[in-house]
Amino acid sequence: MNKIYNPERAGWKEVLRRPTQTVADIEGLVDGIFKEVASNGDETLRKYTAQFDKVSLDNLLVSEAEVEEAKTLVSEELKAAIQLAKSNIEVFHTAQKTDRVKIETAKGVSCWQEKRPIQKVGLYIPGGTAPLFSTILMLAVPAAIAGCSEIVLCSPPDKEGKLNPAILYTADLCGVTKIVKVGGIQAIAGMTFGTDTIPQVYKIFGPGNQYVTVAKQIATKHGVAIDMPAGPSELLVVADDSANAAFVASDLLSQAEHGVDSQVILVSTSKEMIDAVEKEVAVQLEDLPRKEIAKQAIANSKLIYVDNDQDAIDLINEYGPEHYIVCVENEDFYIDNTQNAGSVFIGNYTPESAGDYASGTNHTLPTNGYAKQYSGVNLDSFMKSMTFQKITKEGIQTIGNAIELMAEAEGLEAHKNAVTLRLNSLK
Repeated sequence: MNKIYNPERAGWKEVLRRPTQTVADIEGLVDGIFKEVASNGDETLRKYTAQFDKVSLDNLLVSEAEVEEAKTLVSEELKAAIQLAKSNIEVFHTAQKTDRVKIETAKGVSCWQEKRPIQKVGLYIPGGTAPLFSTILMLAVPAAIAGCSEIVLCSPPDKEGKLNPAILYTADLCGVTKIVKVGGIQAIAGMTFGTDTIPQVYKIFGPGNQYVTVAKQIATKHGVAIDMPAGPSELLVVADDSANAAFVASDLLSQAEHGVDSQVILVSTSKEMIDAVEKEVAVQLEDLPRKEIAKQAIANSKLIYVDNDQDAIDLINEYGPEHYIVCVENEDFYIDNTQNAGSVFIGNYTPESAGDYASGTNHTLPTNGYAKQYSGVNLDSFMKSMTFQKITKEGIQTIGNAIELMAEAEGLEAHKNAVTLRLNSLK
């Protein structure tokens, strides 16, 4: 890992640079595939599935028989673990429900806000080297709680044309209404425009590689909302001498194994901790089945020493990590002063893996610095806030003259007239 000592503030942007391509680098490819899917639908989906996933499929839709078979292939132990995680996620996200907000802003003027579910949502679930069935829990569970009527899931098939049994089991358990064997840019395009197999949706959720991330951003140009820009996984740990170096190393590696373009960072006010973590990373790395992937991610990663807590927190807020672990003696200082982070994990016994799977919080989080302006997925992500108002005769008399004056000042006479007619009818 790259060791950096007391970087100058002027150089922080370069020190904290992510190993990702820009939208401009990928946009041309994405636009081309989007145009093809818009014109040729399923034919294009099959074409790119054959090209990228190396399998030719006549039917892209997962059948009921495939789902039933998958249930027999998932061990009872894993089913129990998935059900435990589902329960905790349900508890946490159900607690996020809010009541209708209603108030009389002036005599005879009632205003209120209610939340309604987004009717059609699309879930993108990465497959490939790590079939992320846990992401289904994070997306389909709150979608079901919110009351979304159509929940479409897209995930890339393996070379045999199948989805991982745990993906199918979890999707069925969580109430997904349609499962489609398609991944990558073409899946996002399919959910954006709709095809014979994939219904058009109103909002797309889920993480993915850089191509999927850019595809989601392009989807917004075509009237589809997205959860957030969510690209390659990242983790920042802040640790001092009160931390356990082996624990810290394990957390760094837990994100490094996601993909070669993942990034992990340790920020510390202790040079001894930095050295200890570096040694632990080298030792633990050798035992990982995904060692080669993790090695490449580690090459993109940093061990950063700073002299004091204030510099550390300023650096962390500048980075805006997706996942953020706080293992320091003065944890209140870091918690109270953290402004930019997707999800925060506190203390030696709170691994980031807990949030990835079973503690109850959501693991679909903003990456690439977007934690500065985006929230992670939550119940409200699957809902819209709608406002209502009802004005009585007394109410229009209370605020009517103010409306007339403001409309006239803006030169909008029809706006003024809509009020004047009503006021005159009451004389």
